[in-house]
Amino acid sequence: MKKRILLIALFAIGSAACSYAQTINKPRLDSLLDVLSTSNKSMGTLAISQNGKIVYQKSIGNAAIDSPAMIPNTAKTKYRIGSISKMFTGVIVLQLVEEGKLSLETTLDKYYPKVPNAAKITVNMMLNHHSGLHNFTNDQAYTSYMLSPQTQEQMLARIISYPPDFEPGVKAQYSNTNFVLLSYMIEKISNKTYADLVKQRVTNKIGLKDTYYGVKTNTASNEALSYGYDGKWKKSSETDMSIPTGAGAMVSTPADLNKFIEALFAGKLVKPANLELMKTLKDGFGLAMFQKQFKDRNSYGHNGGIDAFQSDLEYFPEQKLAVSYIANGGVYDPSKVLEGVVSIYFNEQYTIPTFAEIKDIDKYIGVYASKELPIKITITKNGGELYAQATGQSAFPLSAAKAAYTFEFKTAGIMMEFRPEKKEFTLKQGGKEYVFLQEEK
Repeated sequence: MKKRILLIALFAIGSAACSYAQTINKPRLDSLLDVLSTSNKSMGTLAISQNGKIVYQKSIGNAAIDSPAMIPNTAKTKYRIGSISKMFTGVIVLQLVEEGKLSLETTLDKYYPKVPNAAKITVNMMLNHHSGLHNFTNDQAYTSYMLSPQTQEQMLARIISYPPDFEPGVKAQYSNTNFVLLSYMIEKISNKTYADLVKQRVTNKIGLKDTYYGVKTNTASNEALSYGYDGKWKKSSETDMSIPTGAGAMVSTPADLNKFIEALFAGKLVKPANLELMKTLKDGFGLAMFQKQFKDRNSYGHNGGIDAFQSDLEYFPEQKLAVSYIANGGVYDPSKVLEGVVSIYFNEQYTIPTFAEIKDIDKYIGVYASKELPIKITITKNGGELYAQATGQSAFPLSAAKAAYTFEFKTAGIMMEFRPEKKEFTLKQGGKEYVFLQEEK
């Protein structure tokens, strides 16, 4: 899943914002999305809102291709949003804090004492990923149960079994485990399901009609399936939504996501003091929220990924601008889509991508192993693109980074620096580095 303005400047800023909305370069935005579509780089929906009103919206690709029939994506298509769900969980936690039912300093042992380091882990640490709890989706066994319903008891047993990655509070490391546990906590405090809490405390409160806790995908209800692309679109497997809960189980539309973050920054969901806490960064993490910077403009929001769905949501408070893109297929990172969209919106210099093939692509192909991790990573190609696939996991696309021989998968924070002459690469993720050597063919 980012400045304050003087009161005397409010009218001038508002006028400038309206000017942006009136002069938005829609043909150029169309061109960006059209090239993503015709190149089979992405399928999904983009929505741009200014001062609470949609000023641009466009969908590309299809919500369903092979089941049960071809269904195009539209503005009403609903997508799984992955980790943007964490913002909804964060809002509910802070509402309970405001009601005196929970404290940011409450420790995990009050609810789940068997979790390692529970007496040292606070709610605040879980919200900004300083708990040290191991990320269960990184566990090799995850793929063996991700498609089947899981009870809280089953998930808790796994979480309890994982040794901590580090002592609570000493550093930050992203972990879905934090928000699964927060989901369970708020259910226990409220004596309601997470799905009902979201309805009561968020969606019904601000009028989100296309946002809810997901279950099995139903294309007849305008819900999209997700797809990978390797020369043709192939339907992705579908994570059972009993697993991610408040860490990644929500379904929404870009238009609804824009309404959500606009309401959050308008003080309709949490008090201004708690919004400030969400925005305050520690080691790069806010409370259930991230900050980005575009030129001299700050934005706040979150990104997400689940199955082949990828999403990104950003809000620029000074400009009262909300932008979101949700993809249900393709290799082009939504953060790159939003980078292009925001550049076009603010009339900044931007070159629409042409997707040239990677030069000498065959020198990267092969199976790589590391002495430090019990997995192998297979690098393959499809046309002019590289894909990586770890043992027991789905393949993911690699985009060329700025440095030579370096590729990335931004959704998971993965960077891979290749040294073709040595037949090896360094995998960087979560502040850690692992060297992988190519196996003999």
